[in-house]
Amino acid sequence: MNYAEAMAYLYNRLPVFHQVGARAYKPGLETTRAFCQYLGNPQNSFSTLHIAGTNGKGSVSNMLAAILQTAGYKTGLYTSPHLKSFNERIRINGIPVSETYIADFVQQYQGFIESINPSFFEVTVAMAFDYFAKEEVDIAVIEVGMGGRLDSTNIITPVLSLITNIGMDHIRQLGDTLPAIAREKAGIIKEGIPVVVSERQDPEIAAIFEEVARHQNAPIFYGSDFGRVEALPNENGLLPLEISYSNKDKYPNSVRIDLDLQGNYQKKNVLGVLCAVDLLNQRGWGISEVHVRNALSQVAKTTGFRGRWTQLASAPLVIVDTGHNLPGFSEAVGQFLGIPSEQRHFVIGFVNDKDITSLLSVLPTSAKYYFCAPSNIRALAPNELKNQAAYFGLVGNTFSDVNEALNAALRVAGKNDSIYVGGSTFVVADLADL
Repeated sequence: MNYAEAMAYLYNRLPVFHQVGARAYKPGLETTRAFCQYLGNPQNSFSTLHIAGTNGKGSVSNMLAAILQTAGYKTGLYTSPHLKSFNERIRINGIPVSETYIADFVQQYQGFIESINPSFFEVTVAMAFDYFAKEEVDIAVIEVGMGGRLDSTNIITPVLSLITNIGMDHIRQLGDTLPAIAREKAGIIKEGIPVVVSERQDPEIAAIFEEVARHQNAPIFYGSDFGRVEALPNENGLLPLEISYSNKDKYPNSVRIDLDLQGNYQKKNVLGVLCAVDLLNQRGWGISEVHVRNALSQVAKTTGFRGRWTQLASAPLVIVDTGHNLPGFSEAVGQFLGIPSEQRHFVIGFVNDKDITSLLSVLPTSAKYYFCAPSNIRALAPNELKNQAAYFGLVGNTFSDVNEALNAALRVAGKNDSIYVGGSTFVVADLADL
């Protein structure tokens, strides 16, 4: 079996959430545990960090992986979904798992896969753990796929858990209120294991995290209590952040960190990361301030992370962002609207099981629109998107895919205009130039 055959087998044989949506969601840990037990429980042979949250968990996972790698640790990183290629999901020191390993894994365990009928995600989690164990990583940063409590990744016992901010997403699977979703995310909190929550959002949400932490006898820390962060004007493609720590005895001076990941929402993520690093150092991991500064200035280069507030061109400005739920999308759009521009253009597309009315409601009527669809069987047809957008006074034309739509925008945009591309991770993934 070669790589193409292995991927065809996985996509055709197993339910894949990003293709078919809720029908592929398989809550519970039994199948993943059974698979990993068959593999010899590889997840127990290396240290892990476990990252959950509605928005920010990808950025946080990549920041922490970059920091650990820069500090000299052989670092695994498991994230989902991928943008271009499946092997982006599983990396060691920024290098994706080889196609040969994937093909060999699928071929070797094909019989067992068919005997337990796992989901696509359950197979990829087991594959990642097996790969990290065989390659003898020092530590792996594991990003939750969905939720936390019943997510396949939740069979690990990490050295630290981290939960980014909570928003309304995947409500059919996780609940239709923020407290219900927060309780699912809190499911990654383990007995006696410290947990960092990036920010205090709502007292009701904080109470849930604190209740679960008490029940698990897990020390809980908030990134937003760890310090304050102020974003300075961008310099040389970096986002300068001024960090003032709350513990003046330990950190008497403010520090500047130049972050290569753009987007104002990174201010919400970075304090959770710094708090996590502080806790890791208390446990002997030996991460210096120089390691942190160097790593955060080149996260994308170190880990291969892309898609969050990525600039593709400058005249006109083209910004790409994978924010696809209301909190992430509205934050990105809000920042985009703050950029001086003669005319704004939005190249957008969505999948059909999202509540896009809330997403469309944050878009300006003064912009020009280019409606497209991702190459995904869950795609919302461009004509349907155009009709729904018209209700909000958003006017534009339809295009078969994001590249055709972006090219149309580039043809009419002036050099002082700005173009936003997004709405769905899968739209961004279809970009030829990303």
